[in-house]
Amino acid sequence: MTAPTFTNDAIVFGILMLSLGFVFYTESKTSGFWHKFYKIVPGLFMAYFIPAIFTTAGIISPEWETTNTVGEIVKEESQLYYVSSRFLLPAALVLMTLSIDLKAIFNLGSKALIMFFTGTIGIIIGGPIAILLISIFSPETVGGADFDAVWRGLSTLAGSWIGGGANQTAMLEIYQYNPQKYGGMVFVDIVVANIWMAILLIGIGKKDKIDKWLGADTSAIEELKEKVSAFSQKTKRNPTLTDLMIMLAIAFGTVGFGHFAASYLSTFFNNLVSGIESETWRNVFTFLGSGFFWLISISTIVAIILSFTKAKNYEGAGASKLGSIFIYVLVASIGMKMDLAMIFDNLGLIAIGVVWMTIHAGLLILVAKLIKAPYFFLAVGSQANVGGAASAPIVAQAFHPSLATVGVLLAVFGYAIGTVGAILCTILLELSATL
Repeated sequence: MTAPTFTNDAIVFGILMLSLGFVFYTESKTSGFWHKFYKIVPGLFMAYFIPAIFTTAGIISPEWETTNTVGEIVKEESQLYYVSSRFLLPAALVLMTLSIDLKAIFNLGSKALIMFFTGTIGIIIGGPIAILLISIFSPETVGGADFDAVWRGLSTLAGSWIGGGANQTAMLEIYQYNPQKYGGMVFVDIVVANIWMAILLIGIGKKDKIDKWLGADTSAIEELKEKVSAFSQKTKRNPTLTDLMIMLAIAFGTVGFGHFAASYLSTFFNNLVSGIESETWRNVFTFLGSGFFWLISISTIVAIILSFTKAKNYEGAGASKLGSIFIYVLVASIGMKMDLAMIFDNLGLIAIGVVWMTIHAGLLILVAKLIKAPYFFLAVGSQANVGGAASAPIVAQAFHPSLATVGVLLAVFGYAIGTVGAILCTILLELSATL
């Protein structure tokens, strides 16, 4: 964790923006190498991958260690991901939800929920199967005794990959995995989840071929996209400075209210949940004490309410485009968290994570083929589990900005069932590790 070349967030932000500018400039080419390149690799993936290269090269980093004035080693970290996820993400969700058509979203049918729950089941059974398979070749990788037992650490991965950070913390509290080894599990979480997200993004560039192979009926999705596009075209106008300022006011005013309300709600529910006598139920409802959960939920609810007002017309002034800018900044900041060299630091745990995620993916593909679900439902259903509210909207909006809300709604649902699903997974993990 040595300090990168640049630790000043102002400089790092400039590097990320230059990366995004490079991606958009090259993607706009209508002929030549870059035109052919982006037919294979989506621009959104490059927006994620280039910062990862900079981090791997040691130019930038999400965190590092340094020595203070008294000779103590202290940990420092960039605030860019925090700002992107806590300010820009909810603002983007507001701007993208203004033109939402709730009826059209409900018309997407049950396949979205089926794929979401398939993803959840894939995580629940994937971990135990991964332990059984890896134990054949490397039993020490899945071993450990008492609070050093690997299955306890993997329980935190289950919490993260079904719900989110709050569920992950709850699992750490429930199963008391050795805190000194917990960093290794966080490392697996970051590496495997980010690799899977990269694969999903690449798949978006081939979604038509994938949908054809799945035999999917994408008519409901196309209808929703067409409705939003038609409304955008109907209200389209060149945005004035006033339009831009009002859109920013709506977005960040809602974000401000979201932070305000979330601070009270998270405190209230923290106190309420801490008063529950049963430790199991106390941990099940831990996510209610998460400020991020309430921030995303409140911002989305306010945006849905605004979609029934004249604020909806700001889609014609480019509300979703402005929101997409914020999403791309978030993508770059997520990419910055990925050090590609980390893959080789703990191959045993990484192998467990890769097998686990492969089972999750395989089950999703199988069910999608059986029920003829579009790739959109597969990708977003998976990311609503594995990535949560921070990345599910990214994958959803890559299909169309109007679909970002679908990712948010599924991800929020993931928070609600995350701890229960992770506890069930952990019971199976322990059984697998002790066979």
